[in-house]
Formats: sequence, structure tokens, C-alpha cells
Amino acid sequence: MKSTPFTETHVALGAKMHSFAGYNMPIEYSGIIDEHITVCNGVGVFDVSHMGEFWVKGPNALDFIQRLTSNDASILQLGKAQYTCFTNDKGGIVDDLLVYHYEPQKYMLVVNAANIDKDWNWCVSHNEVGAELENASDNMAQLAIQGPKAIDVLQRLTDVKLSDIPYYSFKIGEFAGCKSVIISNTGYTGAGGFELYFYPSDAMKIWNAIFEEGKPEGIKPIGLGARDTLRLEMGYCLYGNDLSDTTSPIEAGLGWITKFVDGKNFIARDIIEAQKKNGVTRKLVAFEMIDRGIPREHYSILDAKGENIGEVTSGTMSPILKIGIGMGYVKYELSNLDSEIFIDVRGRKLKAKVVKAPFRK
Repeated sequence: MKSTPFTETHVALGAKMHSFAGYNMPIEYSGIIDEHITVCNGVGVFDVSHMGEFWVKGPNALDFIQRLTSNDASILQLGKAQYTCFTNDKGGIVDDLLVYHYEPQKYMLVVNAANIDKDWNWCVSHNEVGAELENASDNMAQLAIQGPKAIDVLQRLTDVKLSDIPYYSFKIGEFAGCKSVIISNTGYTGAGGFELYFYPSDAMKIWNAIFEEGKPEGIKPIGLGARDTLRLEMGYCLYGNDLSDTTSPIEAGLGWITKFVDGKNFIARDIIEAQKKNGVTRKLVAFEMIDRGIPREHYSILDAKGENIGEVTSGTMSPILKIGIGMGYVKYELSNLDSEIFIDVRGRKLKAKVVKAPFRK
């Protein structure tokens, strides 16, 4: 397994470790529920150094991004980030990712850890415009400091005014005495906070500074288990669960990051545009359990007659709501809000209803 610059620290702190995307990663420390609540009410730190980062540079950088991604990167101003996805030849999703407009003619793509090699090969094989590509994944570390108290902790470690960084924006500056740190007002928890990108050689200096500074706020390290429950409570998709090579952005409810603007001929635009115009046969929905039970990935979703209409893609017991919640693809006619569906939980047909995400308001 691969390691991040923080792996030895996770082990020393007693984290429950497990292989994730080829990396030895912390799943939990004090327990998923405790860590989840910590992020919602205070501040927690996630090691997300396993994520992938690609640089796209040169005069054809924007043309490359416009061809490979679904969102409209032409409107992305310097210092701004954008959520988007790579689409494949059949209209499926290669990966979902963030695009950062770092400098004129220079962008950073942040991709999912499990898809680094797949995405890199996709980018290289579809670089028809001669953009300059660099896979910087092994030369960059990343921490996500999330929660309502994150800004207070981090502000004491930098002269960059964090309150001046809007959501999905970033600045580059000195942090904890380390230069050229990307300070990004992004995250996948719904609890607020920032993500920091920096050189691996600065990793432990930054980690130690954050945890020392965050003692008054009760800062804690957080594992991937709580990261998953936090993103699910917000209705955020996870690649490999809710998104895949065979799910389209329209089916997944990502029409808002799929832009059919003039001059943007992204891969499979014609297929996806036809889906938006003519409709789809299935749709990703969020649902809450009415009967008591916990929906899990791959559990069957049934209609009132007991016929299979889909499958759970993500599910858990919500630490905040104390009820079972999940997402899954169902037949389009049962995707409307308040539609009654049933989850096959180990042979029991348990009632649920379609709701509007996020679950945690």
C-alpha cells in the first residue's frame, strides 16, 4: 500500500487503518459518530493527500478542459474553483473533479484517489490540442480542515484573510511558515472550512501547527468513515458508488454542472444533450427511511408491489437525524419527491420516501 506524509502519524495516534484506493488510510479514530459530530459542531482534520492533482498549462489549456469536462470552464476566473466531471464516449462519467484556475493559462485538476491512473490515461489519450499536462499527485499533500470553527483555527496561522475567500475560491500564500500553500474554501462535508494543498516536505510542520493551534477548539483528526457519512448527509455523490462509467450526469442529477453552451463540444455532448431534452429512464434520488432500518450499498429498491426498481448506491444511519438515509437510482416515474419506495433490508421490505437533499439542513 502507498502512504501519505501523515500515515505514520495516523498509526501513532491509534487510528483504525485500512486500504483505500491503494493507500493505507485512517478509517476512524474515536469513532465515526463522535468524529462526525465534531466536524458538524467544531473542527476536524482529514488527511486527503491520496487525492490526485494534475496541472494543465499552456495556450491550449482551456480548450483541453472545455473538451474533456462537462462544466463551462470559460467562465472560471482566476482564483476560482469549479465542480465538474469527465464524460466518456457513451455519456457516462469517467470521474468527478474540481478545476482550479491557478494562473493565466494554468489550471489544476483535483481528481479522486481511486481514479488517478485512469484519469491520467484518459487525459493523455484525449489531449488533441497539445496542452501541457503534468501529474503532480505524488508531489502534493492535502489536508481538509472542516467545521464551523475551522476558520478561527486557521486564521491564526496565516496573514491571508480567510473571510475574504468566498466559497469555491482560493488564495495562495504563507501558512504556518510554509510558502506557496493553496488555501481553498472548499470541502466535501457541508460543514464549512478549507482545504490546504502544499509540498509533502511541509506536511508535518503544517499538521503540528494546526493541531497545536486548534487545542482550544477541541480539534480532532477525522477518518474516512466520518467523511463518508458527512458527505452522504449532504447528498454529495461519491464516485464508485453514486457515479460511474455507466451513469450519466443527467441521471445523477448533475445537469447543473453540464453546460451546453455554444462552442463547447465536450465528449458525448450529443448523447447527454439528448437525455436532457428527451428525459431518462432512471434517476438518482435521496431517500429517508420511514420504517426503522439501515440501507446499505447494493440493497434492492422496490415498488409497492415488491418489484425491483433500482439499487441503493450509498446508505447509512444518519448521525444527526438518527434515521436511515441513502441514495440510489430508481425508475424515473418513482423519482418525484415524497414517492413511496421500499428497501429490501435482508429480506425485509422496509418503507422509505424520496426526499430533497441535503438531509442535514
